[in-house]
Amino acid sequence: MALAVTEQQRSELSKWAASRTLPAGDVFRARLILALADGRTYSQIMTSLQTSAPTISRWKQRFEQDGLAGLDPRHKGSQPRVASAAVQAKIARRTQQKPADGATHWSCRKMAQTLKLSKSTVQRVWAQARLKPHRLDSYMASNDPRFEEKAADILGLYMNPPQHAAVFCVDEKTAIQALDRLDPVLPLSPGRAERHGFEYYRHGTLSLYAALEVKTGKVHGMTAGRHTSQEFIAFVDGLVARTPWAQEIHVVLDNLSAHKTKDLEKFLAEHPQVHFHFTPTYSSWLNQVELWFAKIQRDVIRRGVFTSVADLGNKLRKYIRAYSKSAKPFRWTYSDPTRRIRTNKTAGTAC
Repeated sequence: MALAVTEQQRSELSKWAASRTLPAGDVFRARLILALADGRTYSQIMTSLQTSAPTISRWKQRFEQDGLAGLDPRHKGSQPRVASAAVQAKIARRTQQKPADGATHWSCRKMAQTLKLSKSTVQRVWAQARLKPHRLDSYMASNDPRFEEKAADILGLYMNPPQHAAVFCVDEKTAIQALDRLDPVLPLSPGRAERHGFEYYRHGTLSLYAALEVKTGKVHGMTAGRHTSQEFIAFVDGLVARTPWAQEIHVVLDNLSAHKTKDLEKFLAEHPQVHFHFTPTYSSWLNQVELWFAKIQRDVIRRGVFTSVADLGNKLRKYIRAYSKSAKPFRWTYSDPTRRIRTNKTAGTAC
């Protein structure tokens, strides 16, 4: 005999049975009651829902007594255990110390074994305290005594450039290898990433000179087989030729020796409208073209397959032309100039 179910109850149970967000137990009980309401036998329900006769009988009886409310589970399970404040402090303090076995950092299992706790407790405390001993970040502290002066000069060019002036961020990416794979590249397919053979062949190297125009975001590039002061002067001379309208040309660049030769000093004397702004030592992040170099490294170089040095140069120049057609300036912000890492000799600890 079919179980008596009202239309309202059937509608609600149907929603539960089709839900993908409710707990699995609620979905199971809704399907069980609907099967009974459709007149299905215990044997059929046991087979379709992979359950037992006592389970069917128990939930049928509860539904007949209390309706939908009878389908609520009566045992909510144990409450999650919470480590005491003392235990949390002990884990946090020990995490900031080195393990006694000579390892460089803790794992949750090693910490749990040392403190006689469960690994789940260690994981919860680490998550709450935002401790990540497996992570490692690197930094480079500038030892330039004129850091603030140079940084303020460059940031001023980015945020408030002079009128009728062009501002370029210039740098070189040297020794780009023209790597060719000895085995064919297996293309991307559903469930499988693109695959490159491990063996490769070096055709040679190439240097890329790039100048990012701060106002527009466009990039001017030049490839060269050598990396000398003469190539750099030729590249800067090209920037001057491209911007005849500019009364001043400001160039942000690093402290490479090729940027400070006597030939370059002679070039600057012959072009008084060109002004060089050197970044502080170990502060390449102040040069916006480094952001673009990271992009071309990801998009072209890292996974590129180049049959020759000429092929490498063609693909680099093709990318630069396509990028400049839709280029946008970087949104440069610098909220707090006091927040930088200082060396121990100058300021003690990081601030």
